[in-house]
Amino acid sequence: MTQAQTRPAARAGGRAARRAVRAAPLSAEMRAIHPGLEGGRLNLLSDAELLRIHHAALDALEQIGLADAPQSGIDLLCQAGCQLGDDGRLRFPRALVEDKLAVANRAVTLFSRDGQSDLDLRGTRVHYGTAGAAVHLVDAQGRAYRDSTVQDLHDAARICAQLDNISFVQRPMVCRDIADNLEMDLNTIYACCSGTFKHVGTSFTDPSYVAPAMELLHMIAGGEDKWRARPFVSNSNCFVVPPMKFATEACLVMEECIRAGMPVLLLSAGMAGATAPSTVAGAIVQAVAECLAGMVYVNTLSPGHPAIFGTWPFGLDLRTGAMTGGSGEQALLTAGCAQMHRFYDLPGGAAAGIADSKLPDMQAGWEQMCSNVMAGLSGLNMVYESAGMHASLLGFCHESLILGEDLIGQAMRCVRGIEVTDETLALDQIAEVCLGGAGHYLGTGQTLSRMQKDYVYPALGDRTSPKEWVEREKPDLIASATTRKERILAERAAARFPPDVDQAIRARFKIHLPA
Repeated sequence: MTQAQTRPAARAGGRAARRAVRAAPLSAEMRAIHPGLEGGRLNLLSDAELLRIHHAALDALEQIGLADAPQSGIDLLCQAGCQLGDDGRLRFPRALVEDKLAVANRAVTLFSRDGQSDLDLRGTRVHYGTAGAAVHLVDAQGRAYRDSTVQDLHDAARICAQLDNISFVQRPMVCRDIADNLEMDLNTIYACCSGTFKHVGTSFTDPSYVAPAMELLHMIAGGEDKWRARPFVSNSNCFVVPPMKFATEACLVMEECIRAGMPVLLLSAGMAGATAPSTVAGAIVQAVAECLAGMVYVNTLSPGHPAIFGTWPFGLDLRTGAMTGGSGEQALLTAGCAQMHRFYDLPGGAAAGIADSKLPDMQAGWEQMCSNVMAGLSGLNMVYESAGMHASLLGFCHESLILGEDLIGQAMRCVRGIEVTDETLALDQIAEVCLGGAGHYLGTGQTLSRMQKDYVYPALGDRTSPKEWVEREKPDLIASATTRKERILAERAAARFPPDVDQAIRARFKIHLPA
């Protein structure tokens, strides 16, 4: 037979082998990607530009300062060395900022409830997860929006539990079917923690709600001592109202959370052109200044408390005044902030993966991929809002969350980068194939041995030929995601609480999810 006659059989055999390997569960060492891959290869800012942003942020803190701190914060920060002006603004001397940065926690671990998916935030380790406060659930099949519910939130947590590339579950939706704010905050914790063992992030509407939330978390953990040893929920805290003002109530929440042993995400979310400067560099300067103020606050109250430097500046469509999370400018904002986190060697988080598109369509795909890839390449520790978010954070979509597993998988492969070793340079393989070999690499030992650990294969993305696509009845991506969603939700959540614990929680608190 000629080489041309034998090639189709070789290709068919290779395809069968690849399918057989992919069908088998992969060991951790064989996976091409995993949470916590080290990024940081993308450097949009030079060393000189990083220093200019740093000094501009210090100037802003020293000369402009922040307004509206609670009295407890004023007392604490003035005792530490801040200066309260006649205009009511707290100004931060450079030396104070540097002193507090010196004692900041640079080895933060965000714990999971079962110990199987802890998040190590040292260095440039990258983790993708959910976040946001969407008020709508996107019905992808019906192409419609409706109010999000506690059941929707619980279902999102259950789905995240089954997605390897989603590393944490910060609340992506508001429970709009719960009118009482305290009940909403408590049920948010219940819905998320009973849906996944992964680390959970949440917010509190009022400082007085922290104490009952801690009581609930102690019950889930099995006691306050166990909670404090491994706090598996963190507080997402919008401690500032940009530009350069403290959010008084949120600061009081933050103080209560710190005393209770809960990690905090210091979140500054200015909108470039509205509540932050319109320039990318200016928006980063303000976000950095505000988060530096937050780090001083936290490390004055409790030196070394686990805190995430959450610079989250958002983009704005200056033609309409509408927020835009799916733009190239948003990707630059996030990547620049990630580089500043590395400059300070602080655990950091920012927003990426947001779609302005209303549905999981082509627009959503390019919007989500652009910022997710740049965030990972920049070494962002916590990539928030990376899957499922639509309509500039107004809508959350379960199907889009599932599709995000594939999208983030490809982004993570980019983060992993290119390994250059004697083996991967493959000179011996080139010689073997070209000098008397088959003339192709389809069946070589190296190709087969590395097909899993070098390549990421989509779970739902379609790579078939047009002929195969037709033979498979032209599968629809959204329909495939819906099928997987229904399959996940048909099973009981592994993270559900033991019956005695659940009964005790329901006896103490009004839980809106059915037992």
